[in-house]
Amino acid sequence: MANLAKQAASGFLSMGALVFVITSLFLFIGKNLFFSGWTADHATITPLRWLSSTMVPVIVVSWGHGRKSLSTSGALLALIVGFFLTLAHYSFFFCLLALLITSSKASKYKQEITAKQDKDVKDGGQMNWLQVLCNAGIAFELCLLYLLDIGSSDLPVDFRHQYRASWLGMAVLGAISCCNGDTWAKEFGTVLATADPFLITTFQKVPKGTNGGVTPVGIVSSFVGGLLIGVAYFFGILMTAASMDMEIAPNQLLVILVGGLGGLVGSGLDSLLGASLQFSGKDAKTGKIVEVAREGVIPIAGKMVLDNHSVNLVSSILTALLLPKIALAVGL
Repeated sequence: MANLAKQAASGFLSMGALVFVITSLFLFIGKNLFFSGWTADHATITPLRWLSSTMVPVIVVSWGHGRKSLSTSGALLALIVGFFLTLAHYSFFFCLLALLITSSKASKYKQEITAKQDKDVKDGGQMNWLQVLCNAGIAFELCLLYLLDIGSSDLPVDFRHQYRASWLGMAVLGAISCCNGDTWAKEFGTVLATADPFLITTFQKVPKGTNGGVTPVGIVSSFVGGLLIGVAYFFGILMTAASMDMEIAPNQLLVILVGGLGGLVGSGLDSLLGASLQFSGKDAKTGKIVEVAREGVIPIAGKMVLDNHSVNLVSSILTALLLPKIALAVGL
């Protein structure tokens, strides 16, 4: 029965990928026919760029689904998100790729321990469609704005000469680094920390798994998780940005630092929201931390206003708004 379900999921993803590729090619033909002409000289997006934006996400998502990093629903949504991120800026896609790989690895790390507190990790660390949406939805919307305002262009971060492109690029970096930093803080903070966390709003000791609980290990992990997204963004710039743009741009190594700060700030905002607007309580019978107030649950912190997905979404929005200012402050 398990093999049949696995084959059905694989077949469904293959069919979805085929429909995605065919639809993408027809969209390119329609775009050229009605908007930008048939020749490469008149095309705003080259055929090679469109083809790579179609095929690269298909290959990566198929690989992630095969390694059980993505569920079938998560893989299908990641195809669409990956297409537009790659079309806008290769660095955006590399950030998404780093998020999918590193967050999945973190979620799978010592799964038997993290599963006791984690409500979101399913099927051994697989990301479903809702997690993909909450982790990459804001980046997806920002990349659409990038395409509408800047176009398909791999520009370095340079607020002096390319302010709008740099602002949108750093906002994308902020949204993704926030999600990765929070995942790393949650997973490694739970596994590696020897002492109980403290609540970020009151600094009181709370049980592991409490929303808004932080540890020194988790804080460092959030910075490292953000750094990895920054490295991915820098790698995309290094590979694709024009040498003429790179000559007049600031030192792009600062992007890595900004990514780390995005992970740190994003994780902190997530913890603040979790401690105040997300309920945490201890079930008197099982001793587990739960997010629903009911009879037999001892309240620890927070109100039942947001759930875990909502907290992730709001914190990624706030980090996306803050990180361009941080990037400007550090000299980009």
